[in-house]
Amino acid sequence: MDLAKAQAELAHAAAQLRAIQKLKKSRRWSTAAVFGSNRGGFFEVEYRLAKSEVIILAAGYGTRMRSDEPKSLQQISGRPMLAYVIAAAQNAHADRIHVVIGSDGEKVRKEFAHQAVNWVLQPEPNGTGHAVAQAIPYAAEHSIICVLYGDNPFVRSDTVWNLIDVAENSGLCILTSIVSDPAGYGRIVRNELGELRQVVEEKDASDEQLQIAEVNVGPIAAKRNLLAGWLDRLDNDNIQKEYYLPGVLDFAIKDGFEVPTISSTSRTEIIGVNTRAEQADLERLAQLKNAEDLMKAGVRILDPARFDLRGECAAGKDCSIDVNVVLEGVNTLADRVRIEANNVIRNSSLGKGVIIKPNCVIEDAEIEAGCEIGPFARIRPGTRIGKNCKVGNFVEIKNSNLGEATKVSHLAYVGDSDIGKHVNVGAGAITCNYDGKQKHRTKIGDYVFIGSNAALIAPIEIGDHSVVAAGSTISKNIRSNRLAVERSATKILKARQRGRKN
Repeated sequence: MDLAKAQAELAHAAAQLRAIQKLKKSRRWSTAAVFGSNRGGFFEVEYRLAKSEVIILAAGYGTRMRSDEPKSLQQISGRPMLAYVIAAAQNAHADRIHVVIGSDGEKVRKEFAHQAVNWVLQPEPNGTGHAVAQAIPYAAEHSIICVLYGDNPFVRSDTVWNLIDVAENSGLCILTSIVSDPAGYGRIVRNELGELRQVVEEKDASDEQLQIAEVNVGPIAAKRNLLAGWLDRLDNDNIQKEYYLPGVLDFAIKDGFEVPTISSTSRTEIIGVNTRAEQADLERLAQLKNAEDLMKAGVRILDPARFDLRGECAAGKDCSIDVNVVLEGVNTLADRVRIEANNVIRNSSLGKGVIIKPNCVIEDAEIEAGCEIGPFARIRPGTRIGKNCKVGNFVEIKNSNLGEATKVSHLAYVGDSDIGKHVNVGAGAITCNYDGKQKHRTKIGDYVFIGSNAALIAPIEIGDHSVVAAGSTISKNIRSNRLAVERSATKILKARQRGRKN
């Protein structure tokens, strides 16, 4: 083989090795690695990794939360807690996800019907070890199992990844953390060499052990067959008569396994939710993180402690959000949007330079550039407001389209309407869209003036450049360039003399 050919084959082999390393990092099955041979041909070397599977424990009833909803459906930052855990498993490239649910789990299954997960029933609440044992038979024979908790919503995908990676080499791995207040957690007891020797539950810990700051967070990864064997040896010799998952660590140590640990420094990641107080605590931590993320993206948030994002928000440059603003669902803010105090905005798009004045409720709406909304306006679903419109105080708009530069400045109702550009709707004007059985639309052309206290009885059409006089009740279509007046004749009578009060 000449030198040039040998160099080409070596370069090709090096490229294939880099591909293998990349596949290993992504924890995916490789196809084949191809190396040059001394015969001038190629041969294939197959490189496989063990499958990784995640078991999520979501059978908790939430008794201490005093709720009829399963605990895993309780919300943090506008999403069920279980949603975060499933996302973490997916982002860690788990090959399969199993979710263990209790007897009321149909609510959970319905909420997550769109997710590709294997649902496993734990018919009786017999502890975390028993819950994992219900899912083990569904896992591949030589897989790596990572156990997560449905009430520990902010476990990170890279933590899951690392737990699986260490367990693949060592047999098992657990997540720990050093905390300032370890109350409620099992303590990590190590020997003089720093090796984990025992996890002591708080109720069983000595006074000395209670001073230990390193705690067992809960998530554990292990080879499937090892974990299955240790689960078989668990007993329920405890006050609750339940099978506890941390007990498998004692069997691993007795069997001569070292128990590697990964330590988390994130307070948000390690908090589990069992009570309303813990839910509120985690909600605040999550909202501060949401505010920090938006501020990193360039949004000015006047007081991060009084801001709530319960979903997703994409924001442009130089946006400003005042206090007590709640963003729900999926919202989009273009450049220079200003949201003033005490607003609720849900699933809406705000165009460039939009100003939302205080105390508005906006839902499922599109508001284009240059608009000014509020104060005290309600924009209901299905509404599209064109550029440079003004919607003022105590105005309600529902399922309607407003053309460019139209003004509905105060005390009006616009429902099921298509309104053109440069229209003025006066104070007290309403579209009468409901006849008691069904809704009807109102169509208003461009450059129309609707006087104060006018009532437009749908279905109705008003042509361009027309005027509806104040106080009129209009039930017929109006052609373009017309003045419509409908009112009773004014009568002025001589006032009767009023009697004197005794």
